Amino acid sequence: MPQYKIDKSRVIGPPIAPLPPAPSIYGVDPKYVKKRASELPNMVSIKISELFPDIPKPLWPPPNPKAIRDATEEALENVDMSPIKGARSVNILGSHHGFTILGGEPYAEMLKTIKDVIERKTGVTNIRLKVGVGLRHRESEEYIKRFKLDEYFNGKAYGISPLDPGVPIETEIGTFYGLRAAYDADKIVHAHNTDVREVHFHRHVDRAFKPFGMSYARLETRSAYHHNLGPRGANFVARAIFNSKFVQDKWAFSVFLRASPVGILGVYADNDLDRLDRRIIVDNLRYYGKVMRLLSKIDECIVVLDYRTPIPYTFSGGVIFANFTGLNIDLFDLDNPLPPYTWYTEAYYDEKDRPLIPEVPPVNPAIKVIVINYAWGGYPSVFWSKMFPVIVVTKEQADVYNRDPQNIEFMKHAVIAEDLETAMEFAYKIGKTDKVIVFDGVYGAINMSKSLAEYLVEKAPEVDEEVEKKLMPKWLKQRGIPPEEVLCK
Repeated sequence: MPQYKIDKSRVIGPPIAPLPPAPSIYGVDPKYVKKRASELPNMVSIKISELFPDIPKPLWPPPNPKAIRDATEEALENVDMSPIKGARSVNILGSHHGFTILGGEPYAEMLKTIKDVIERKTGVTNIRLKVGVGLRHRESEEYIKRFKLDEYFNGKAYGISPLDPGVPIETEIGTFYGLRAAYDADKIVHAHNTDVREVHFHRHVDRAFKPFGMSYARLETRSAYHHNLGPRGANFVARAIFNSKFVQDKWAFSVFLRASPVGILGVYADNDLDRLDRRIIVDNLRYYGKVMRLLSKIDECIVVLDYRTPIPYTFSGGVIFANFTGLNIDLFDLDNPLPPYTWYTEAYYDEKDRPLIPEVPPVNPAIKVIVINYAWGGYPSVFWSKMFPVIVVTKEQADVYNRDPQNIEFMKHAVIAEDLETAMEFAYKIGKTDKVIVFDGVYGAINMSKSLAEYLVEKAPEVDEEVEKKLMPKWLKQRGIPPEEVLCK
């Protein structure tokens, strides 16, 4: 039986206002975003901490730069920085993904603090920030300017692209290619975040190693991660690169912003990336595991995308939409077959939009309609407009995809609505449900329709018990971690 009861009056409250649209070459001009999904009638929010009381209280939200700085300094106190002493240069390696969490300010504050602590503890002043990207090659440059990191790093903050010159890295499984700019310093510091992100790729195996095969790698190596080896290739390409002599000779330590469905819990730092990875696993299986398991209970819904990221990276309760696409299976369970969505599985659909490989499950049938109120381009997303009914709000938002070379066929499979109200009226008709969930980047709560909120509140106690007593032990065992090893405390 469930161990606790939920007071609906404490869980269900008014909707939470999301962050405002942000200017970007990858998104629509903010002036065209007239209304947010949280402003629709019958919208409420559910507080995640009230549903799952064991999730720690976050440092952010509400915004608190000092708390992030203090947490970063405290984490770095226990890190051995002797490998950096005497170095002529240090590269702090970051990723654009960190800037998509809560608008990016917590991640930016962590990066600045890392620089300050390295200078203070080692005396090294030639510290550069190198921020990797995926397919939006100018995105990191936008973040660097938005948070004035170019000024903070004395003109030594750069976006690095997978098309930049590479450097060969010999590994135990062959030659891969890193980005020359990432490794052009004597020492490197790996600065990332802990959120589950593309768990449909990595399945939370070697999550902490992922950027070495992605953000810091040339396109050819990233393609091995995405396509050539299938999604499980994500589990060993990055680790092989990290374990190489080339990287080990340069690597000093890692610092991770500790994300959760309720916000930023703190900062992890360690000279041992395996140990840090295990801490992340225990955290994420428990906290994200509960939220993702709860969302998997949704039987039908209209999805509204309303955040300043590409379609798959819009967030709801810290979970990205790409994950929700596949939550009809347990993405953490390694016994499950290939997930419903990855680039690998997407490439293997026939002309009738059926998986060619029988082991690939269909995408989440709970999704009846997708309404795109605000989401960026810059990521191949035609898959979604082919697999689901999609309504795009305003011609200007549709033009984001029409002018995107990665999405030139997106609008062939979608329709345009003049405004959000019209889009929702149509969505209710064709979706035949009043349950709505919004992916708008809000942490700590999830904006949704009242009908869906009441449905999920009823499910939460059984989800909590299922994760703690049944799923956590299984997930941990699959990853070689004893259930009693509670490293997240």
